[in-house]
Amino acid sequence: MIAKYLLSPFYKIVFIVCLISMVTDTYAQLRKPDWVSEYDNLGTFSSPRVVDLNDDGTKDIVLGAGRQEFNSCDSSVMAIDGANGKLIWNVSARDQIFGSASFMDINSDSVPDVFIGGRSAEFMAIDGKSGKIIWEFFPQGDSIDFRKENLFNFYNPQFIPDQDGDEINDILVSNGGDVTAEPYDPARPAGSLIVISGESGRQLAKAQMPDNREIYMSVVVDDLNNDGVLDIIYGTGGETVGGGFYRTTLIDLMTGDISKSQLIATGDNKGFIGPPVIADVNKDGFKDIIVNSVDGRIMAFNGRDNQLIWGGKIPETESYSSLAVADVNGDEIPDFFAVFAIGVWPNLESIRPLLVDGSKGEVIFADSIGFYQMSSAVMADFNTDGFTDALINVNFFLPNEKGEKTIHNTMLVYDFRHQTKFAIAEPMVGSNVASTPWIGDLDNDGFMDIIYCNMTTPDRVYTFDGMRVIRIRTTLPLEHDVPWGSYMGNNYDGIFIR
Repeated sequence: MIAKYLLSPFYKIVFIVCLISMVTDTYAQLRKPDWVSEYDNLGTFSSPRVVDLNDDGTKDIVLGAGRQEFNSCDSSVMAIDGANGKLIWNVSARDQIFGSASFMDINSDSVPDVFIGGRSAEFMAIDGKSGKIIWEFFPQGDSIDFRKENLFNFYNPQFIPDQDGDEINDILVSNGGDVTAEPYDPARPAGSLIVISGESGRQLAKAQMPDNREIYMSVVVDDLNNDGVLDIIYGTGGETVGGGFYRTTLIDLMTGDISKSQLIATGDNKGFIGPPVIADVNKDGFKDIIVNSVDGRIMAFNGRDNQLIWGGKIPETESYSSLAVADVNGDEIPDFFAVFAIGVWPNLESIRPLLVDGSKGEVIFADSIGFYQMSSAVMADFNTDGFTDALINVNFFLPNEKGEKTIHNTMLVYDFRHQTKFAIAEPMVGSNVASTPWIGDLDNDGFMDIIYCNMTTPDRVYTFDGMRVIRIRTTLPLEHDVPWGSYMGNNYDGIFIR
């Protein structure tokens, strides 16, 4: 669909400088960071997740991190005190932990434990109180080549009902993506869906992709037909290799065979990477499936029969991030905010943030700004006008004292009601590549908090030479629940509930 209005592209440094200086008194209640925690020789692609680990009434931040690929690190998972930014505990891993955490108490100490994964077949359960590893899915990876076991990257997990009779929920997670494969080599190892015991880390089921393609997508699980059968939504393919978008059931996965998966959509030369979201866009009482494809499409499918409700191509773009969801235009149907990349991999330039009307699939807002990053947006009311806005990370260049271009990063709000945008954070040297912010009430004081991350290196983007975790404490009252406050939503499961 053609956009109803398209803001002119702002690539110039002048725009960013003006943007930051144009924060009016309307937004004066937004403060400087409450705390900033810096870590040398680390970087992160992980998105912050929050949970109270030290029982002080303030949620703490759990984050994956690491160094360059294939390098071990003693701080690959970190728990950070939400009240003061101090490190609570850290856990080592043999490679980057780029996934985002999920939480469930499996040792009955009333403190949620941490489940998180990343590269080199790393997936672990961590005691939330002490930071000690409870179990690792593949500890042999320190001595055995994980590729020979057909194990690769672990993506974000989802909890499913108990499958092995120990009265603890189990874990469904996708695994795939051989980083050593050449970009245009179609001969890539097939990805898998794996069910893991939440209590012990033991593998309960594993099934290979029906098209024998790789997988980079975190799965989403829900009972779409309201029939008591859990549906699993997943996609295959990557930046340069085609794939499919599929639907299967937990019942079939537990047999180790998902060859009868229903094919919902295809990508001939590029696949599906950003996790889908689940929301009812046709008001029939059944949840539908909305997804981006790498080749720049956004599509909504009927949750009952997989038929296309609406969809279209965003010209000259690709997509590697997920969607943010909220009813922006007030029609009681959720709308979708996406952050697309302008260009073709690996030559991805600026980003194209856009808002899609959930009832029709029309683009009702679009922009071009900054340079490429693959984090997703979050959505809330950031100026107390009663309307939902979107918040994204923006990378841009500013000259240093020598006139050299220096990478900077800030947080930018899109105000759809007034068709404007404004920065809510002072620019910091460094970039954000793939870490989606978290928004919500961290300390239960009734006001919005923002947690976000960026790298500290001034002249390179893909680097792990330093990182920050930042808390902004605002005076924005949270009179209603935040509609979409984290990567993959408030419950980290990709499901939108009004």
